[in-house]
Formats: sequence, structure tokens, C-alpha cells
Amino acid sequence: MMLALTRQVKLANVFWAYVLAGNICYQQDLVDQRCNLSEKRLACILLLLAHFDAHGSSETVVPKINHETLAEMVETTRSRVCFS
Repeated sequence: MMLALTRQVKLANVFWAYVLAGNICYQQDLVDQRCNLSEKRLACILLLLAHFDAHGSSETVVPKINHETLAEMVETTRSRVCFS
């Protein structure tokens, strides 16, 4: 892989862009986990699941997810999700 990255500049650029984008997402998730309340994280996840966009429109189909799965997505407990 190192040989390919040194010989092919375009491959190296795509690879590093991918690695850096993943790192940025990881950092954003970490900041979100530490700084935002579970209620805010729950609201953001529900908006993402509903495909809510910035224009105020949303799709009418929302996937069925149980409380346990939703709690894992929010990184909190099931009882906390049910309480919110």
C-alpha cells in the first residue's frame, strides 16, 4: 500500500482525503457526545432518520426502530430514551 501511495499521487490524495474525513467525523461525534445532552442527540438522530432537510420538508416514511436500538444510537440508556 505504501508503494502504491508513493507512486500514484491521485490514489494518495483520495486515500488521505478519506482518512481525514473519517477522522473529522470521529472528532465531531466525540465532541457531540461530551457536549450535548442526550435529548439533543436524540432529536438530531430522529431528524436524520426522518430525512429532514434544511428546507423544512421531510419524507413520510420513518423506519421502525425499537427503544434499545435508538438508545445505542444516542449512546444512552433505554430508560433515558423512553423518558425523553
